[in-house]
Amino acid sequence: MNNAVRPAVAYAQQKRIPDFFIVGHPKCGTTALYEMLRRHPQIYMPDVKEPDFFSTQWQTSNRSQEMLDDYLSLFDAAQPEQRVGEASVAYLTSHTAAHGIMAVQPEARIIAILREPAGFLRSLHLQLVESNVETEKNLREALLLEDARRQGRHLPRSASSWRQRLIYSDYVRYAEQLRRYHALFPPARVMVLIYDDFRRDNEATVRSVLRFLDVNDTVPIDAAEVNPTVSVRSRYLNRIIYGQQGLIWRSAKEAAKVLAPGLRQSVRRVAYGDPSPPDERLMGELRSRFKPEVVALSEYMNRDFVTLWGYDSISCVMPRPALL
Repeated sequence: MNNAVRPAVAYAQQKRIPDFFIVGHPKCGTTALYEMLRRHPQIYMPDVKEPDFFSTQWQTSNRSQEMLDDYLSLFDAAQPEQRVGEASVAYLTSHTAAHGIMAVQPEARIIAILREPAGFLRSLHLQLVESNVETEKNLREALLLEDARRQGRHLPRSASSWRQRLIYSDYVRYAEQLRRYHALFPPARVMVLIYDDFRRDNEATVRSVLRFLDVNDTVPIDAAEVNPTVSVRSRYLNRIIYGQQGLIWRSAKEAAKVLAPGLRQSVRRVAYGDPSPPDERLMGELRSRFKPEVVALSEYMNRDFVTLWGYDSISCVMPRPALL
């Protein structure tokens, strides 16, 4: 731990620190899980989803204590008897978040959610286009830009500080990402959910999470359907709805609150539509490319994801140059 951070961490012990962290991935049900958990009377999660604190450079900043204090203020309203949590999907891909969480909360419980790689990357790409982070609307072309973007080239102006979010293949290193947390936290405090299970039975999955968090798992649970995958139909309206770096403009957000529900729905119908059918050739190429990751995850978690996700019919892994 950086010596400059030690006083900040010691100070943090005097405040409410999250007991658990939903660490990702995006487009895998993290928002739905966040919404369902925060309705539980024994759980406190702040209105701000994605504080993203532990994937920042706070540990090397000369303002580390001030930054940590600002972050922990999100949890000031939690009651003493409540479990406190937060959800930041960048924590799973981050190389520093696990260590940052351990430094501040060594007793933390970690929740990760994983999804079949090809469908995950397609959904993620559509989300980043919608949120104005990604300007390349064609997934194949966006994937071809990865090497250049690692070097800081061909980045959308709104995503200059979000470079890593546009390196799609880095998301699909599931076993490596889980090892970072298992290296620091006991297996009993790391829960890995699978998107397929969550989609199939929201309630059963959430009740298993409640047991993991040691809170009452018999309370009524209402399924949450949030953050659906859409395609951008009107880039002009999308730019009005979303501001720089994919964040909703405050003025637009406030204005939306006073619009009649019917008008809000009409605006969204014009701006967005159902996604086009996936490019099956590209999906097949991605499955070939990521089959080794699926095999590695199956071995790591002792569960057959190769069959679950339909990778058993893929007989070989194509070399990357022929992929895209």
